[in-house]
Amino acid sequence: MPERLTEMLMDTWTPLIILWITVLPSIYMAPMNQSQVLPSGSSTGLKRLTEEQRVLNRSKRGWVWNQMFVLEEFSGPEPILVGRLHTDLDPGSSKIKYILSGDGAGTIFVINDKTGDIHAMKRLDREEKAEYTLTAQAVDRDTNQPLEPPSEFIIKVQDINDNAPEFVNGPYHATVPEMSVVGTFVTKVTATDADDPVYGNSAKLVYSILEGQPYFSIEPHTAIIKTALPNMDREAKEEYFVVIQAKDMGGHMGGLSGTTTVTITLTDVNDNPPKFAQSLYHFSVMEDVALGEPIGRVKANDLDIGENAKSSYDIIEGDGMDIFEITTDAQTQDGIIRVRKPLDFETKKSYTLKVEAANVHVDPRFISGGPFKDTATVKIVVEDADEPPVFSSPTYLLEVHENAAINSVIGQVTAHDPDVSSSPIRFSIDRHTDLERQFNINAEDGKITLATPLDRETNMWHNITIVATETRNHSQVSRVPVAIKVLDVNDNAPEFASEHEAFLCENGKPGQVIQIVSAVDKDDPKNGHYFLYSLLPEMVNNPNFTIKKNEDNTLSILAKHSGFSRQKQEVYLLPIIISDSGNPPMSSTSTLTIRVCGCSSDGIVQSCNVEAYVLPIGLSMGALIAILACIILLLVIVVLFVTLRRHKNEPLIIKDDEDVRENIIRYDDEGGGEEDTEAFDIATLQNPDGINGFLPRKDIKPDLQFMPRQGLAPVPNGVDVDEFINVRLHEADNDPTAPPYDSIQIYGYEGRGSVAGSLSSLESSTSDSDQNFDYLSEWGPRFKRLGELYSVGESDKET
Repeated sequence: MPERLTEMLMDTWTPLIILWITVLPSIYMAPMNQSQVLPSGSSTGLKRLTEEQRVLNRSKRGWVWNQMFVLEEFSGPEPILVGRLHTDLDPGSSKIKYILSGDGAGTIFVINDKTGDIHAMKRLDREEKAEYTLTAQAVDRDTNQPLEPPSEFIIKVQDINDNAPEFVNGPYHATVPEMSVVGTFVTKVTATDADDPVYGNSAKLVYSILEGQPYFSIEPHTAIIKTALPNMDREAKEEYFVVIQAKDMGGHMGGLSGTTTVTITLTDVNDNPPKFAQSLYHFSVMEDVALGEPIGRVKANDLDIGENAKSSYDIIEGDGMDIFEITTDAQTQDGIIRVRKPLDFETKKSYTLKVEAANVHVDPRFISGGPFKDTATVKIVVEDADEPPVFSSPTYLLEVHENAAINSVIGQVTAHDPDVSSSPIRFSIDRHTDLERQFNINAEDGKITLATPLDRETNMWHNITIVATETRNHSQVSRVPVAIKVLDVNDNAPEFASEHEAFLCENGKPGQVIQIVSAVDKDDPKNGHYFLYSLLPEMVNNPNFTIKKNEDNTLSILAKHSGFSRQKQEVYLLPIIISDSGNPPMSSTSTLTIRVCGCSSDGIVQSCNVEAYVLPIGLSMGALIAILACIILLLVIVVLFVTLRRHKNEPLIIKDDEDVRENIIRYDDEGGGEEDTEAFDIATLQNPDGINGFLPRKDIKPDLQFMPRQGLAPVPNGVDVDEFINVRLHEADNDPTAPPYDSIQIYGYEGRGSVAGSLSSLESSTSDSDQNFDYLSEWGPRFKRLGELYSVGESDKET
């Protein structure tokens, strides 16, 4: 420890200062002691002492000091002397007592109250506490009265180099692009030193690299790490482990040091072009492969990673540029070759393509290194496959007149086998598309014939599917849609578009248009419809109506005169002949009904019935029906109201003949015994004084005449209700004619599976002598007592 302390003292050039403070004999010598940079408190105290000296005219002096120093981490066999306090008031007779207070007084710092010597009792650490503020005072030892005002002073802990540098944020991780130039910034590290950065070089740090050369370098004072070699290639080495040292004392001998690690990773740049693994690829494909199906993959490897390794593929040359295409698989970066158009082995059996792979992202800094692309040759061989038949057309459109004859040919489809073997073809109709079987097809030549009559007005189009099958291989099947259009012929006569009924006003004028009618024709002529209208030959000279053809192919019905009357004739029928312009022309006769009606002066129809004349003015049949319905509804309401009123007025008191208490109620089950209160005459209980003897019951006429006992004579105003009830109860219990009546319930079914059979004695025999109960003794101990009882009964009978 002494050697270490000596070394620290030599490095920091720090003398051990022991401050000796004495009292000066003259006030003019005070600035000499204040030359150690007195604190403000001390100078104020001096000033105060000087003023007191002037007032009191005293020649005494107080002590003056600035600060003391003690070396940190100093330890020895005895406490360290920090300094000494002394006043000129102390003649050496030990009457002065020195007192110390403040930070650490009495624990860390102890003063000799006689000599004023201050000692440090513990090892001090500047990094824990750099300075201590204390207060010193001189008092009379006998009276403890202060001889001088208290003064503050500071004890500073002087630093030594006892803390090594530390990298608080280590270890570090950094990245730098590969192929960077020398001096490219990588990262910056920072170390801290707990020693005093102001005093000496204890906290002056210098950085250096212990491991990681010659790839990286570090600035000694800024700790900035930079690249030291050019063109470091990530593909050769991706990660570097660098050890950094920070040393205090400016890096000189004896300084303390700390280390940290920096892991430096080279990030990728696009400095490598894609390269095909092989220059020639061979693939084979069946000629019947589906469009879009992949037939092979090519791969261009790139030493780079991520975005820098992405490549795009393209077909740049070859005889199948329009037949094939190539796309990039985003996951594997493979080039996928697919079929764009159908292949035909009989037409072309092989293809040769030139495929190029190029980087998607190119770094301009490395363009001079060469093109970032590569090419390869792809040969594709088409293999023969048994193909289905091929129709001469992808679709067929046939036309047939709706009056075509049965079995007439309406069209033909053709197909052939594209294979070299050229198998014969058989044709058929998919009956799912011709459920009504209106068409047939010749299996050999594909001619389509009519099987049932056609009607264009019912179905104008028929869509069927023709199936072509190879006779040598029935699995090779092709289908083609055939649309059959039914052409129109003039086979429908025109008729009225709807059932017309015209209304003619009685006050109409001659030449007035009664109705405009139109006609329709289910046929569809090429030049459109043109109808001709005429009256029947016998109706040409009709005195009442005439017709007029309009330009829009409609017909107007006109009245020839006025004065039509409903009473004279209510309805007129006008037959009209409608003809079309077809070849041959078709015609039909439709009858128009004309009804004579009463109209207002404005020509608005009001009534067309003859009954309107006999009805009151302004009332029609509908109005009368509505009035009658209202009257009936009012009558129903009145009847309901009267019924409810009568129901409410009925008395709430029950008549004598309706009193249920005096009625005889028959039950088919057993009565309630003594709990049945219906067996008593309630009136008797209500008025016991009015009883004169026993009143016989009115329930039923008893078969046995029961002579009732004379009742007790009533005692006026002295009825014993308890005795009366007991007597009546005794009579009711002994009266066989009084309810409730005993009844016998007979059960004809007693369940199944009983070994013992029925235990009932009812209806089992005509007399008791027929009963035999000896079998009860065979049932076991549980029925032993029952058997004894019945056997005793039988023996008693015999006796």
